[in-house]
Amino acid sequence: MAYKAPVRDLSFVLHDVLQVENFGNLLPDADLSRDLIDQIVEEGGKFAEEVIAPINRTGDQEGCHIEGDVVTTPKGWKEAYHQMVEAGWPSLGFSTEFGGQGMPSVVSSAVGQFTAGASAAFSMYPGLTSGAFHGIEASASDEIKQKYLPKMASGEWTGTMNLTEPQCGTDLGMVRTKAVPNGDGSYSITGQKIWISAGEHDFADNIIHTVLARVEGAVAGIKGLSLFVVPKFLVNEDGSLGERNGVACAGLEHKMGIHGNATAVMAYENAKGWLIGEEGRGMNNMFVVMNEARLGTGLQGLAIGDAAYQAAVEFANDRLQGRSLTGPKNPDGPADPIMVHPDVRRMLLESKAYVEGGRAFILWTALQADLQKAADEAVATKAKDYMGLITPVLKAYLTDKGFHVASLAMQVHGGSGYTEHFPASQYLRDARITMIYEGTNGIQALDLVGRKLPANGGRAIMSWFADIDAFVGENGDDEAIKPFVDGLADAKKKLQEATMWLMQNGMANPDNAAAASTDYLHIFGLTAYAFLWAQMAKAAQEKIAAGDADPYYANKLMTGRYFVERILPDAGAHLKKLKSGAEVLMQMPAEAF
Repeated sequence: MAYKAPVRDLSFVLHDVLQVENFGNLLPDADLSRDLIDQIVEEGGKFAEEVIAPINRTGDQEGCHIEGDVVTTPKGWKEAYHQMVEAGWPSLGFSTEFGGQGMPSVVSSAVGQFTAGASAAFSMYPGLTSGAFHGIEASASDEIKQKYLPKMASGEWTGTMNLTEPQCGTDLGMVRTKAVPNGDGSYSITGQKIWISAGEHDFADNIIHTVLARVEGAVAGIKGLSLFVVPKFLVNEDGSLGERNGVACAGLEHKMGIHGNATAVMAYENAKGWLIGEEGRGMNNMFVVMNEARLGTGLQGLAIGDAAYQAAVEFANDRLQGRSLTGPKNPDGPADPIMVHPDVRRMLLESKAYVEGGRAFILWTALQADLQKAADEAVATKAKDYMGLITPVLKAYLTDKGFHVASLAMQVHGGSGYTEHFPASQYLRDARITMIYEGTNGIQALDLVGRKLPANGGRAIMSWFADIDAFVGENGDDEAIKPFVDGLADAKKKLQEATMWLMQNGMANPDNAAAASTDYLHIFGLTAYAFLWAQMAKAAQEKIAAGDADPYYANKLMTGRYFVERILPDAGAHLKKLKSGAEVLMQMPAEAF
């Protein structure tokens, strides 16, 4: 079952919904010409289909292997990565200052969806490099940037983020890895990090680790952490590789999924590292890396769901089982394809609605990431507000629904899906981690309610509500898309009501806010989807009204109608649960569980 990059759908969102070409005046340094974007998206889709997708299954079956501290990736993976580097794909979204192509996030994220859909595990190698690159670019000295970033931009060297340790995951204030100044501007880094994706492999000559550590004598907790760049091989003044640094892979994790990615235990023993930014600002500087990783994880979860959905559609059209309740649809065969059965269509339409809405959500968010750099201060501020507010929603909601879609795909496959002869099992296993790493979805919900929502006096959420109100006001009289506009208005009303409930009940009892957080995030996700589906419906209807007979637009409206009628009503259930508060969760004594 071959993966097919959704080029047509992404092109529709980029050009007809978001109309990215119109942002050229706000982003004068970004090339947003339609011809260039289409060429990149089409070629990126082909590369994902022809080079990356064929190695996905063998990567799952073979996994990574370690001998001593040398890690070997699955057969064909190193060669595929080198093809990616030669074709220039890793450099797509990096700044031209360091040899990148300087394409905006809204374009690079489109290609990223193809890479993750073709192989989630493979996509993590360039994905982690991107996070490390931007973390160094944002905070490091010019000397460090010039030493590492050009070869990271080209893909010749890769990067990682090293946060977690055996005794601490989310609570990074308990980090024990220590950094001792050497007196020459470098530090000796000693400690152990676990669950380091792409921590060791055979793709590149050097791996550039970004490592959280505590400078000797620093205060306890988060405020005592600093961020360091620690290369696998030291780099000489002329850019050539020097001696091996004191960092090694001590083992690989045996995981449920993403077998093709080397998830490493990293041991640092007096490894040389250099400070990124100032001492004691480690978490602030690492958040650049972490936020990109969270957005990338949301993209990954959705892309896996897309691949699983594609496999389920193919299976549903091929698998003969039973007869249609309204009479045979394949009278010359022994049975009808299971696509005729309403419940199979329910699962596929639900998957399609989540996948297509999620694609638009990702691209809309990526556009906000670009607009943060706009010359217009008001536009940039609004985009920054939205990025802070939306990041936890996108990470948690898309990974939750990506896994849900992968589960539905397995159900469509029936017993075949539970075997390893079909891809449904791999997609389900691969998708499950996305709800956990880069901050569990429960942590994302707490971040949304506790930090992002009240930031700047609630400025971001009020601005977002105003944008929705403006859209509803402009399109409320359009009968052709009235169900979408009405659904959006109702979802926004429920989200507003949930926000007010949190304001009234969360401050008096913080447990109320925590107990409500996941339901609140889901209402937020549903409202975001409703906003994007309303915009997609408007764009599709305009094409139909203009005489475009392409069935794509009618199909888009039918998919959106399923979302409005069969998924969006869940917002009401989440609101009711949210208002029940913390009492039912907290009253039971721990020993009674």
